[in-house]
Amino acid sequence: MKETFGEKLANGAINLFLLVISVSTLYPFWHVLMYSISDPKLAMGGGIFLVPRGLSLASFDILLGSKGIFTAYWNSLVRLVAGTFINLLFTAMLAYPLSMRRFLGRNVITLLIFFTMLFSGGMIPSYLLVKQLGLLDSIWALIIPTAISAWNLLIMKNYFQTIPPELEESANIDGASPARVLVSVILPVSMPVIAAIALFYGVAHWNSYFDAILYINSQKQQVLQVFLRTMLNGSSLQQVQGADNFATNIGMVTEESVKMATIIASVLPMLLIYPFLQKYYVKGVLIGSVKG
Repeated sequence: MKETFGEKLANGAINLFLLVISVSTLYPFWHVLMYSISDPKLAMGGGIFLVPRGLSLASFDILLGSKGIFTAYWNSLVRLVAGTFINLLFTAMLAYPLSMRRFLGRNVITLLIFFTMLFSGGMIPSYLLVKQLGLLDSIWALIIPTAISAWNLLIMKNYFQTIPPELEESANIDGASPARVLVSVILPVSMPVIAAIALFYGVAHWNSYFDAILYINSQKQQVLQVFLRTMLNGSSLQQVQGADNFATNIGMVTEESVKMATIIASVLPMLLIYPFLQKYYVKGVLIGSVKG
């Protein structure tokens, strides 16, 4: 059927609205990218950045030459990989038994887990616990306290409940243990929710900085987000770069251009990972949230 004039008008208005939303969402990142690769002196004029103003990579040269940037980057990557793996392992190990209808007391345990989403011990008790466990100034202080997210656990549990029980029963008949059933049967058919939860955990690890401020004092163990925070809080280029490089490059860049380059460097890994997980993202979350 041909669209009526009213339908065409409505579709045009919807498309225009979505276009405005898309541009308003994407432009801030585009502005930062164009600013970071513009000539710092020309970029100081401000305004809208659609294309670079005098192409220059001086800000990235100074950023990559700054003290601590590669150490912070490495620590963040270690936290991202190790933390996400431990998150998925522990979440799956707890979500699987809670999804079994024959597991006595599963509703009580689920309620207790849900309770932690509403109330927590607070910052001071959490710090004292991490200190008593001897995790201060260790990468494990950023991973172990957040090993399981109650929200992600409930999503994965609900997804497991949508899997036909006949798969588990056939594995049990063949003599498979619960651990073998989880690894060989449940997880392979749960890749959509696994990918979605991995993205949740990965983004949380990559963006988190407050726990690193609380638990990490050594510069050798500090993560990229704290480095970025130092930049965005207005620390001087001399503090971030080191005296030698600062004396050489002070006339080449501005503090604002280095901040923009730091932001691009910090979001780049997530931009590279997301396209590979995006196809699982919506499907995993929706299927896992249908059945409770």
